[in-house]
Amino acid sequence: MRYVRNTILTIFVVAFGLLLLYVLPRHDVARITGTEIIRMDFSALNRPFYAQSDSASTELATRDVRLINTVKKREALLGLIRRDAERVFVYRNEDTGWIWPPYFKFDSSDLQAEALANVSAPGEEQWVVITRYGWRNRFFSIYPNAVAIKPVAGPDVTIIPWFNIFFFIFLAAAALFIRTMWRQFRERTLDPAMQDGRDAWDKVDAYADERRGRLSRWWKSWTGR
Repeated sequence: MRYVRNTILTIFVVAFGLLLLYVLPRHDVARITGTEIIRMDFSALNRPFYAQSDSASTELATRDVRLINTVKKREALLGLIRRDAERVFVYRNEDTGWIWPPYFKFDSSDLQAEALANVSAPGEEQWVVITRYGWRNRFFSIYPNAVAIKPVAGPDVTIIPWFNIFFFIFLAAAALFIRTMWRQFRERTLDPAMQDGRDAWDKVDAYADERRGRLSRWWKSWTGR
């Protein structure tokens, strides 16, 4: 039973961790090399990783998707360590609207114009910090969604993920609060109820033993055995 419980708990923790890894914002230092719009046919495999069409537009199975092409700094430890090496990286630019994830993004057209205004060529690099969420998967044609673009002086800029820091502090405080409430509920409600159940069972067991003793004594009085 403990093995099953630990397995279920492990699956839940891993799934929750992957959800946070996908939804929480990340900050990439990159230089934009161009923008484009492609026509995409969505499948059952990649459709959940796309947001929606622009606000006030009709949702279709096939639609245009804005892309932002960049060359970004390679990272380690989920973006906490930035290396000198570079690689090409492609972002999509979609509204999230009022749906999940809750970025409330309605300005994908403005963001595309902002990305085009920051396009730079080698030798005249204009570095930017791109705030995004999501994953990049070439096999399933999945792109992270760019949320904001901010020009910076150079590629060595230091970025502190304040939102993620405060989010995890809040998450730890919420988990501690729920654990405390559960312990109080268990001590005040569940444990007394279980103790009452054990006491009632002991009484029933004692009554059954007494009845069996009486029946045994009656049988001996008639049979002599």
